Amino acid sequence: MLTAILFLAVLCVAFTNGANANFKGVASLYGSGTTTLRQALWWGTATTFAGSMTAIFVAKGLLKNFSGKGIVPDALAQSPVFLSAVAIGAALTSFLATRFGFPVSTTHALVGALLGAGLASSGTNVDFSALGKSFVYPLLLSPALAFILGSVTYLLLRVTRLAPDHRTPTLDVLHYLSAGAASFARGLNDTPKMAALLVVVPGFNAGWGIVVVGVSIAIGGLLDADRVAETLGKKVTAMNPGQGFAACLTTACLVTTASFHSLPVSTTHVSVGSLMGMGATTRQAKWRKVGEILLAWISTVPCGAILAAIAYKLIAW
Repeated sequence: MLTAILFLAVLCVAFTNGANANFKGVASLYGSGTTTLRQALWWGTATTFAGSMTAIFVAKGLLKNFSGKGIVPDALAQSPVFLSAVAIGAALTSFLATRFGFPVSTTHALVGALLGAGLASSGTNVDFSALGKSFVYPLLLSPALAFILGSVTYLLLRVTRLAPDHRTPTLDVLHYLSAGAASFARGLNDTPKMAALLVVVPGFNAGWGIVVVGVSIAIGGLLDADRVAETLGKKVTAMNPGQGFAACLTTACLVTTASFHSLPVSTTHVSVGSLMGMGATTRQAKWRKVGEILLAWISTVPCGAILAAIAYKLIAW
């Protein structure tokens, strides 16, 4: 029974992750008018799935980090009750954010859920120093770095005339490739974080876990991404094709680099941070919506922690 609950909970967190995050890498394609929303979403989903499958071979470090080992006692990290609570807390957090159209970080939701379930189950046995070093520091640094690089990248591309205001055949190809690379990097970085929760399911090795999670992410993105797509594509900043290309290139470079170093950055924060940086440079950022998104980000970790703690108590009871 507990194994079935864990399996369904991980499917739910993967589905909500796809709904909330699959559009992040390709938002600029839609926002700049280069493609329609559905065309961008199909491209983003396909390249995200490719990244998910590649994670089977290159993302062992992230699988280890998000299994809970080193943060809570090893016996607890192998408990289906604990892992189910983590998955439920993260899934509910992403679900609520998607309903309201806010692009939040499933990574932050998982970190909050690990913390909440750990405190509910083992009290003071949570290793906060390991939590900070492995998760919090990379997650806090990534949006600030993306903001700066998004601004600098656009200025450099503008000076070299690689980011014109209008569409050109060359720019369209570069824009598609950079958006695909950003989505590929997201699949590579996000999929093993959720697959790590399935390591205790009998008969499921890491490879099969990644396949199941990757398929669920793709389905969630195709069926339920419209609300977040409108926010990312139209409400963070106005953009032309050259500006969209600069934002995509920044996201792809940062998330790919983090994935190969097993750093759990938030693709959401990197993607939105690069859009904000580019929007600040062009003075087209929509700061009211940006403020709402930042509030949603701040609430993600505590929301995941509270929901996971409640889930742990209910399942254990």
